[in-house]
Amino acid sequence: NEPNILEKENEAIWFIGDTVVKYSDDKTFIANRVNRVSELKGFVPDIYAYRSNMYCYKIVEAEVLSNIVTLPIFDNLMNHCKSFWVAKILDAKQNERFKQNCLIFYKDKTLERVQLFYNNFEQSDDAVFINGEKMPALNELLDAIDWNWLSDGLAGRFHGDFHFENILWSQEGQKFTFLDWRQDFAGDLTVGDIYYDFAKLMHGLIVNHGIIANDQYSALWKDGEIKYDLHRKQSLVECEHKFNNWIVSSGYDLKKVRILTALIYLNIAALHHYPYSLLLYGLGKKMLYKESSKEL
Repeated sequence: NEPNILEKENEAIWFIGDTVVKYSDDKTFIANRVNRVSELKGFVPDIYAYRSNMYCYKIVEAEVLSNIVTLPIFDNLMNHCKSFWVAKILDAKQNERFKQNCLIFYKDKTLERVQLFYNNFEQSDDAVFINGEKMPALNELLDAIDWNWLSDGLAGRFHGDFHFENILWSQEGQKFTFLDWRQDFAGDLTVGDIYYDFAKLMHGLIVNHGIIANDQYSALWKDGEIKYDLHRKQSLVECEHKFNNWIVSSGYDLKKVRILTALIYLNIAALHHYPYSLLLYGLGKKMLYKESSKEL
């Protein structure tokens, strides 16, 4: 019951006996990920060996959460995460740096990635219609975001790539294990935005790696219109509704989570293959338009 891994060119994973070996050609990436294990101890596997380009941990006997999730298991995960998503008290200087990191991570990176998408796929900001709905240009939607509000995040312990393909559940041990944690948050190894983890989880509930791997989607961009279709697992749709309610009942800002989710799709569109890239762009823009139109 292996996860659906959407491969990246500079990374590799090998399963050798009872060991998982993760490789990257980026030495800083590996070093930072290894360093963060102490911050995430008890939630991620223990790394027992590492070199400049790789690290090893023992295979975890558990199921990939996206394959077996039920609403009770999701409730269990949310309860478990209360002890993981621990807020950190920052002084004024640290808080200013944190907000600046959020701004860089959300605004600057999004603008760079959207331009990279246009360059990679020879497109421009001319998608006037998405699935038949007329909407403004993407640059207008991005300009309208209150970036100061969005970058006023929740400083704390973070995973950074928190979605069901990176979460294992052992029914026998009644234990969750988190995999493939992000190496940093805009360069910071210990303080990230917990809202980003919320958005990462939301993005994986809406777009599931298994659905993409099985080509259960379509996307076409022609004459200023994007048309896309995406199959969704009912269990994940139910988890999304549950998660929306959990965010609100826990006192968090649902609009912030969903706008960040839209930005995640726009960010990763440039990094994936065609036509999945078009789906991500179209979905991201449509979601940003819809969520931005809602009242705070």
